[in-house]
Amino acid sequence: MPKRPLKKRLLIILLLATSLGIALFILTEIAIVYDGFTDEIFPADAALILGSTVFPDGSLSDRLRARLHRGLELYEDGFVPHIVVSGGLGKEGHWEGCAMAAYLTAQGVPETAVTIDNEGNNTYQSARNFVTIAETRQMESVIVVSQFFHISRTRLILGKLGVTRIGAAHSTLYTRRDIYSTLREFPAYVKYALVY
Repeated sequence: MPKRPLKKRLLIILLLATSLGIALFILTEIAIVYDGFTDEIFPADAALILGSTVFPDGSLSDRLRARLHRGLELYEDGFVPHIVVSGGLGKEGHWEGCAMAAYLTAQGVPETAVTIDNEGNNTYQSARNFVTIAETRQMESVIVVSQFFHISRTRLILGKLGVTRIGAAHSTLYTRRDIYSTLREFPAYVKYALVY
C-alpha cells in the first residue's frame, strides 16, 4: 500500500492537533463555567473577595460592588467571621483593598473583621497574600468570592499554594463583558495550571 505524500500526512496531523485544541478549549470553558456557577458554601475561616475597578471619583464599579455584596451576605449569614479584601492600585488611582474595606465597614462590618490586601495586583498575588494572612491568623479554610468565570482559577492557585478547604460563592451580577472574560480564562487557567 503506497504511503501518503508527506504534505498530506502533515495536513492530517495539523487537522488532528487543531481538533484536539478546539476540543480542549471547549471542555475547559464548560468546566470553568460549571464550576463558577456551582457555589460551595460552608462555615469557613474567611471569605476572600477579589478586587475590581474603583472609578476615578472613588466610587465602586458594579462588578466590585456585587462581589462585596456577596461577601457581605456570607458574613451576615454567619458562614465567615472574617473577610479578606484583595486588590491593587488601579490605574484610576485608588487602592482597591482600602475602597473595599470602606464599603464593608459602611455596611456595618467591624474593622477588626476585615483584612486589607492592597498588593493583590493579580489573582496569583491575591492567593499568595491570602496564604500569608491565613498563616498569621491560623486560618485553614476560605470561600472565594468573585465573578463566576474567575472562581476556578482562584481555587486552582489557592490549592497549589497549600489551602485545602476552598469554597466558592459567585457574584450574581452578569454583563455582556462576561462572555469575553470567560473566553479569556482559558489561556489564564492553562498558564496557572502549568506555570505556578
